[in-house]
Amino acid sequence: MDDKGSVGKISVSSDSVSTLNSEDFVLVSRLGDDTPSSTNNGSDDEKTGLKIVGNGSEQQLQRALEDVLMDPSVSDDGGGPDPSAAPSPPKLEMILPVQTAQESELNERSYRGDDESSSGSPCSPIPDEDSVVFSQLTYLGCASVNAPRSEVEALRMMSILRGQCQLPLDVTLSVPGVSEGTVRLLDPNNGTEIANYPIYKILFCVRGHDGTAESDCFAFTESHHNAEIFRIHVFRCQIREAVSRILYSFATAFRRSAKKSILSSQQATPLTPDSDLFTFTVSLEIREDDGKGTFSAVVKDKDKQSFKLRAGLDKKIVIYVQQTSNKELAIERCFGLLLSPGKNVKNSDMHLLDLESMGKSSDGKSYIITGSWNPNTPQFQAVNEETPKDKFMYMTTAVDLVITEVEEPVRFLLETRVRVCSPNDRLFWPFSKRSYTETFYLKLRQMERKERKSPSSDTLYEVVSLESETEREKRKTTAASNMIPTTGTGTAVPSPPEDDEEDDNDEPLLSGSGDVSKECAEKILETWGDLLSKWHLNLAVRPRQLPALVRSGIPEALRGEVWQLLAGCHNNDHQVEEYRTLITKESPQDSASPGHNRTFPHDYFKDTGGDGQDSLYKICKAYSVYDEEIGYCQGQSFLAAVLLLHMPEEQAFSVLVKIMFDYGLRDLFKQNFEDLHCKFFQLERLMQEYIPDLYSHFVTVGLEAHMYASQWFLTLFTAKFPLYMVFHIIDLLLCEGISVIFNVALALLKTSKDDLLQTDFEGALKFFRVPVPKRYRSEENAKKLMELACSMKISQKKLKTFEKEYHTMREQQEQQEAPIDRYERENRRLQEANMRLEQENDDLAHELVSSKIALRKDLDNAEEKADALNKELLLTKQKLVDSEDEKRRLEEESAQLKEMCRRELDKSESEIKKNGSIIGEYKQICSQLSERLEKQQTATRGELEKIRAKVEGCEKCSGLFNKEGRVRARAATTAAGASSEEADEEKEGLKNQLREMELELAQTKLQLVEAECKIQDLEHHLGLALNEVQAAKKTWFNRTLSSIKTVTGTQGKDTA
Repeated sequence: MDDKGSVGKISVSSDSVSTLNSEDFVLVSRLGDDTPSSTNNGSDDEKTGLKIVGNGSEQQLQRALEDVLMDPSVSDDGGGPDPSAAPSPPKLEMILPVQTAQESELNERSYRGDDESSSGSPCSPIPDEDSVVFSQLTYLGCASVNAPRSEVEALRMMSILRGQCQLPLDVTLSVPGVSEGTVRLLDPNNGTEIANYPIYKILFCVRGHDGTAESDCFAFTESHHNAEIFRIHVFRCQIREAVSRILYSFATAFRRSAKKSILSSQQATPLTPDSDLFTFTVSLEIREDDGKGTFSAVVKDKDKQSFKLRAGLDKKIVIYVQQTSNKELAIERCFGLLLSPGKNVKNSDMHLLDLESMGKSSDGKSYIITGSWNPNTPQFQAVNEETPKDKFMYMTTAVDLVITEVEEPVRFLLETRVRVCSPNDRLFWPFSKRSYTETFYLKLRQMERKERKSPSSDTLYEVVSLESETEREKRKTTAASNMIPTTGTGTAVPSPPEDDEEDDNDEPLLSGSGDVSKECAEKILETWGDLLSKWHLNLAVRPRQLPALVRSGIPEALRGEVWQLLAGCHNNDHQVEEYRTLITKESPQDSASPGHNRTFPHDYFKDTGGDGQDSLYKICKAYSVYDEEIGYCQGQSFLAAVLLLHMPEEQAFSVLVKIMFDYGLRDLFKQNFEDLHCKFFQLERLMQEYIPDLYSHFVTVGLEAHMYASQWFLTLFTAKFPLYMVFHIIDLLLCEGISVIFNVALALLKTSKDDLLQTDFEGALKFFRVPVPKRYRSEENAKKLMELACSMKISQKKLKTFEKEYHTMREQQEQQEAPIDRYERENRRLQEANMRLEQENDDLAHELVSSKIALRKDLDNAEEKADALNKELLLTKQKLVDSEDEKRRLEEESAQLKEMCRRELDKSESEIKKNGSIIGEYKQICSQLSERLEKQQTATRGELEKIRAKVEGCEKCSGLFNKEGRVRARAATTAAGASSEEADEEKEGLKNQLREMELELAQTKLQLVEAECKIQDLEHHLGLALNEVQAAKKTWFNRTLSSIKTVTGTQGKDTA
């Protein structure tokens, strides 16, 4: 939230700050300003300073520290720090946009100015074009969230803020209609803008569920403070139905792009020669699956400018597109992300990748396009096979973009070198960037209205040409008379190394300078490989040959892994999780964060807002929260930067904690730098023993150890010295301890003895500041220095003896000190301790009260939950008793039903058998009757033939019948009456017998129908019983009924 004056903050934590941090020699003030503490009453005499006994004055130490720990570029700017130039990031606490009466009055004055009727007053902001304004809203507050796109967490925070908000604020909400707009909170009384949130920073919108108390609320989350902090803002609508309309307006803003207005030719300014040229910077980043559920950026070889890929791993392609010149063109969408092995490839050879997302960066300056790449597919086989050592291949990546005002899509083509290694290769963290950047020059021509496809179209330009920086350089080189062959792949020509600078200038060597080659002899790598293999078998014990190998220097490619093993960070999962928690907390020293690109201007840290500065900032912030006693000081940033060059930020934080605590570096910052002065005393005693003539010269000119060696101990030589030497010193430090600093310091003094003996006080200080670090820019000189340092034997017993001498001397000096001064100093120390303890007491009291409140709330919630669970338990018990009774009843009913079914089944079986026998008898009778009928018909036909023959043979009778055997005259009827009576009687008897058989058959069929009805009735009863048993989930009864039904159905079918 952009809270500037008009938005007050209500913090739930204490704002008190320990006054210990206002000391003269604390490196970074926790308060982040130069105002004296209220407990000191603004007096310089009352400040707790650093007393130096036998090692110079406070001012001399301060000058020595400022040389290293204060940024010279800042001090040269003149003037004190400008609080408005670098405002401290807001606290990660719940805040409400409520103004006090004084703030409101100040804001009204600033808005009105001297002339209240001025039309240019900011109290009447110009609303966004095509915006929707919603009134009758109440702002309930905001809070920090860890998962900005989680609906569950958003609803939870909505419920909390709705229930706990005590000072709601009536606001008017203005939602833009385009994605380039800004959501604004306005005062409903006078239209004053309270806060604003750009649409590209809003990540998620949600409304309360219907039927809940939050149904009239909605909220949105936004990225705050460079996307490191996410906050949720909650609103309540007096008109519940307006919530849906507001969310629809947000969805419209996310979806639509702004339409650029077309300037009339009368108002257009004359075109300059370069007004039709648009410059874009396109960066390519390749990410690989790290096996932990995330994708990490692929490293890039600094010398060969090639990406190092591992075969067989899923990858992602991330493209960053930023316009750097001319009028801004809006990129509407990306409709293609393509990739192909090789260079100068054809369009048909490009293969489309799956597009995952496209959006703007947190600062809104660039577009980020992400696509997934599966290298195991056949078309990418060429870039999925291991390449020979010292060989590389080319890969072409293309992104097709639709620009709002340009007629045709624009394709940016990137050709990069890649090397493919085994998936089991270790990943090392080199110093180079992890992205490839190319500059493109897009030349456009403004189209006339008649040339456009549609008069109302947004298209204003057509593409004339698109040329990359590499192509432009090649063209210029080819056209030049003195042709120089180029081998670049698209990157700018590197600037000369810093080693080529003149040695006679007075500028000190910048920290992080120099280059370290990763090349190493194969035999050395094999030796280290064998050692690491044995070491991994038992990480608790260091190999015996390890110290000798470390003294020769750890190979650059293995430093990240070996440093973690030396520091004991091989199993630091808990530290990694703790780090991820620490970076989300608020640091009281956020406002004092240094400019890391100035304190350590390495390539990895020079980009403002880049990965290097971001990681370095988070490590320093996390340590200031982790170690509240020491906090953050600028000296730590040098060491943290060196670690970041070799490992990810989580592991770098773990190693930094180990060095600070286990190696004793943090002790140098405690107790007014008491241990640091002890180290100075030990160094001078060692000089007196090893380099007596140089020690005598320093005593003569008044040069003390703290004047030149402060940075050596506080930064472990990481400041002002070349990287090759710095890395070797860290090798020895992690292997042998912090006493290595004495070896390196004595080696430096010994090699520079001849030059130092010829200098005076000022010349010696300048010599330490400028020529000494520059002398070791040469890798050969640095090697000789480290060999000398390793050859010097400094026993721990001797250092302990010198430490006892120092403490004895301090005690004697304290005893010789005037009692009043001693008591005043002791009083100031006790007051300081008392204030620190009071502060700790206040913090603990606040934490105790907060804990008690939280515990009381948790206890109440637990009691309510227990009551609810007890009620639920009683209900469950009652339901159990009822269920058992129901179970017994169902068992009894099922037993009765089973018995009834068994009886009915037996009865049905007997009836089926009886019906079967009846049917069998009926069939037998029918067959017998059929046989008898056939026999009688045969006999009758025979008799008829005989009669017909006799009639035909008789002269009297033949005249009565025709050839067909029919009677010709009525007389035939009377004549044959007597003979047919006998046949009629026989026929009548047969008919009667047939009727009886038909009647018997009908009775049998009726019995069969009755049996089938009974069977159906029985099946119906069985179905009802089956349903009841299924309801009671009695599987055994289900099987029984199923078998009964199967048997009954089968027999019924057989019967039918």
